[in-house]
Amino acid sequence: MTGKPAAERRTGLLNGFAAYGMWGLVPLFWPLLKPAGAVEILAHRMVWSLFFVAAALLFIRRWAWLGELLRQPRRLALITVAAAVITVNWGLYIWSVNSGHVVEASLGYFINPLVTIAMGVLLLKERLRPVQWAAVGVGAAAVLVLTLGYGRPPWISLCLAFSFATYGLVKKKVNLGGVESLAAETAVQFLPALGYLLWLGARGDSTFAAEGPGHTALLVSTGIVTALPLVCFGAAAIRVPLSTLGLLQYLAPVFQFLLGVVYFKEAMPPERWAGFALVWLALALLTWDALRTGRGAARALAEGTGAAGTPV
Repeated sequence: MTGKPAAERRTGLLNGFAAYGMWGLVPLFWPLLKPAGAVEILAHRMVWSLFFVAAALLFIRRWAWLGELLRQPRRLALITVAAAVITVNWGLYIWSVNSGHVVEASLGYFINPLVTIAMGVLLLKERLRPVQWAAVGVGAAAVLVLTLGYGRPPWISLCLAFSFATYGLVKKKVNLGGVESLAAETAVQFLPALGYLLWLGARGDSTFAAEGPGHTALLVSTGIVTALPLVCFGAAAIRVPLSTLGLLQYLAPVFQFLLGVVYFKEAMPPERWAGFALVWLALALLTWDALRTGRGAARALAEGTGAAGTPV
């Protein structure tokens, strides 16, 4: 009995490491698609993602959600908003990597939890614990330091963080599984993306068939690069605690940051290190607070269960 849950947890952890590892290493992939521009790469990603996600749904025979979704205009509208927001996020990320801004892009995913908390306060009127307020304050100081270091606001990081936080907020309201949600979003994206690619081809500016079969295969594989980590994430999400996933999420920006500094040789002057150090301090505060609160809740639940189960 205990062997099966342990095996399930190991499977979940492996899938979690695989998902966040792939997301963390994806900056190595986008430069391979040059000379295609960021918008062309984005359009291919949207088109081919739908094919691969649809194939995955056919394999697991999970289609019941579709009829229910089509009968709910409000959820369809939210799916459209999610598709629009993730389009901005994907396109900006591809452009930033291929334009030499990998470190700044990684910062966006480091500060994303802080932005999510700030949006919860501003939009959902959530109340923060003191440590969470401290983390948000340290994060704001980090943005100020980085603004001074860059000589401008870190707009790539802020746009990536706010777009992804908005995407998460909308997806929470839609309440669809990861693969199903991606299928619905890419279905919304498909026709505009396909139309853009056909227009690009008619102008003679498409690289799809002009750079050899290897380049064509790489553009098609953008669908796999999008869908496979999400499938692994879905397998992890049902097998490991949310607190574990919360810790694993930092793997992706850590890998991206290391690639930016070590592999792509991006500059990291002292003021930039100072800004990142403040961001990491804010995340450490958030993680400590989440673990402390989670342990307290689990202990209270266990004590309550024990009391309820004690014979009178």
